[in-house]
Amino acid sequence: MTKKVSTVSLIPTHVINVGASNAFPTGRGYPLIELQRACKAIHVPAGDAVRLKKGSEVELVQSMGLSFTVRVRGNLFRIAGDDADALGKAIPQLSFPKANDENFEEGKVNEAYIWEVLRHCYDPEIQLNIVDLGLIYSVNIIQRKTGQQVVHIDMTLTAPACGMGPVLVDEVKHQVALVPHVDAVHVNLVFDPPWDRSKLSEAGKLQLGLI
Repeated sequence: MTKKVSTVSLIPTHVINVGASNAFPTGRGYPLIELQRACKAIHVPAGDAVRLKKGSEVELVQSMGLSFTVRVRGNLFRIAGDDADALGKAIPQLSFPKANDENFEEGKVNEAYIWEVLRHCYDPEIQLNIVDLGLIYSVNIIQRKTGQQVVHIDMTLTAPACGMGPVLVDEVKHQVALVPHVDAVHVNLVFDPPWDRSKLSEAGKLQLGLI
């Protein structure tokens, strides 16, 4: 069976929520979905790999990013975008239209694309993208003498012992590597300064009901 693919265009300076029509604010009911096939998942926040059975009823808690968060009997699980068909959804994929920016140099990495990709990476426990959550401390594009363009990202976690840390780092590496002209991605986990609520963006605070 051919898997459905949902193409997501990234436009600099605009935040685009994948599947926003399927997202429900905190406090409202979530849609119940019966898994159409067994699929791999990661238990949140422990980070343990599990397998959800075909026919299991799940609540779709988050579908705005490039992965999904579901709830089963009170437990949260992250399902990768490649397994979207198990939820009856199209697989989210990124497309990168040509930048309409006179300051953008052809053949160079567009940093705006990197930030847009990061806005599609969601913390599966908090259901907020990692940019608005304040987990991204810096993004630097290094031009090597060999001509390679390497992206260096400093990011943190809401707690040093968070079991989802390796999962988030891997997702960041994988998605940023898809940005045109990126040859390598290095992600450095830092905990100084430690994360706190002050690092939330205004949009993040609004979404979490803090303002």
